[in-house]
Amino acid sequence: MAEVRNCPSCGEFFNYTGIRDICYKCAQNEEELYQVVYRFLRKRENRAATIERIVEATGVTEELLHKWVRKNRLQPAVFPNLGYPCDNCGHLTTTGKLCTKCQNEIKKDLRNFEAAKEFRENVSKSERATYLASNRKK
Repeated sequence: MAEVRNCPSCGEFFNYTGIRDICYKCAQNEEELYQVVYRFLRKRENRAATIERIVEATGVTEELLHKWVRKNRLQPAVFPNLGYPCDNCGHLTTTGKLCTKCQNEIKKDLRNFEAAKEFRENVSKSERATYLASNRKK
């Protein structure tokens, strides 16, 4: 069932069905802008254009370009200088939410955490081990 929401672009009410996060009018406007960008990028000399160059030439916002790359409407395999910002550091990435550098840092931190956890467990086990001394007289 649809729910009524405000369009984040224009503020108008629209029925949100889970397909589109903006109203129909804004979606049509976005589609027209997408066609302008796609026509620009299809030209051989513009395929390696940077995001700044695309924004300058077409008038589309960076956020909209990032959205299209995230949704795979503009594919970095075809247009190598496209990407979207990493959620952690802001550097451009083409897959996932984090860039490769941030992914590697998180993996390293997790490995260090697991090693420290294992070390603490081993120490606590060895502290629990008690040695019984016998009081036998010979």
